[in-house]
Amino acid sequence: MDIHHNLEKYADLIVNIGLNLHKGDKLSMRMSEHSLPLARLVAKKAYEKGVSDVRMEFSDDTITLDRYLYAPEEAFAHYPEYQVDFNESALKDNYNVVNLLAPNPDLLKPADPARIAQWQKVAGKANKRLMSYTMQNKVKWCVTAVASPAWAEAVFPDLPEEEAMQKLWENIFKATRVDQDDPIAAWEKHDQELKKHEAFLNDARFDRVNYQGPGTDLTVGLVKNHVWKGGSGYSQKGDRFFPNIPTEEVFSMPDADRVDGTLRATMPLSVRGQIVDDFHFTFKDGQVVDYDAGTGKQILDDLLEMDEGAKRLGEIALVADNSPISNTGILFKNTLFDENASCHFALGAAYSENLKGATDRSEEENRKLGMNNSLIHVDFMVGAKDVTVTGIKEDGTEVVLLKDGDWQI
Repeated sequence: MDIHHNLEKYADLIVNIGLNLHKGDKLSMRMSEHSLPLARLVAKKAYEKGVSDVRMEFSDDTITLDRYLYAPEEAFAHYPEYQVDFNESALKDNYNVVNLLAPNPDLLKPADPARIAQWQKVAGKANKRLMSYTMQNKVKWCVTAVASPAWAEAVFPDLPEEEAMQKLWENIFKATRVDQDDPIAAWEKHDQELKKHEAFLNDARFDRVNYQGPGTDLTVGLVKNHVWKGGSGYSQKGDRFFPNIPTEEVFSMPDADRVDGTLRATMPLSVRGQIVDDFHFTFKDGQVVDYDAGTGKQILDDLLEMDEGAKRLGEIALVADNSPISNTGILFKNTLFDENASCHFALGAAYSENLKGATDRSEEENRKLGMNNSLIHVDFMVGAKDVTVTGIKEDGTEVVLLKDGDWQI
């Protein structure tokens, strides 16, 4: 495999399909040392498209962990307001955002969970006004990923580092369709397929969706004027873009007050640099009333205590088991990939594009309509071949949407 050749194709995909960059745009790249080879190609292609500036937001795993291990307590008590002001100024100045993830699923395992929870709450509150720029598509944004040694080791623990990295890159290129002769054409075709499911679901006007499977019996109400979305979306300026590469989902807005029953997660969740596994939630009137985890319950404790909205759902997403990601047979231990191999939900904030007229109303008005609001948005996977998903209309008509892992519509 020629990694450099595929990185060129990957960069093309990000610039042309992911972000649809053109003259008048600017770009912020969130990156680490592992992202540099791809970031350089993205920056070059962005400039060639007429982008006037590319800025880098750099993070490093070792420095991030050392902060939690060794920084004084006051480091976790206050988030600098000027950083929020600066980042908001950039977003207002048409800096679109690409996040070149190089995840380490167990990065913060050695850190004090109390410090992690404290900082997440402080940082979450400080940065809340920035969330709307992506949650409401005020700018174009794209989340994608690059291989890193820590991630490769987590996915392929029995392989030597170089071999594990090679195999992880192969599967990233497969999942993102970069391994195909013309990835852009492949993505256009893929988008058309997702739009067919999107159109069916929007025409059906389901009142609620039911999930049945081992450990799962859950009914999720949908907000009245919900909108299903899949594949490409549009910024508020009218530019088409893909928020996630890869993406296999068609998603919408659950009613934050109409979720009842129990569901079992079907994959581990990597969140805050830690792993949660073998977990379930029970909902009543939209709120989590009971939960447990075989691994990482403390992480769920802290997550659900972020705010009132953290205990409610903000996203419902349908994904066929027969997808490039699922077909790899690999547990990526990274939400961007694993959520696109499985039906999933998100605890926390909802996307305004999933409710008609949401951007024209206040947060309070939208909440009365069932739109959840929170400092967090955390996806977790609930789909599998043995989970059946059924749409139910207000008159009780039932339509099986997914069975044996495949679309039935």
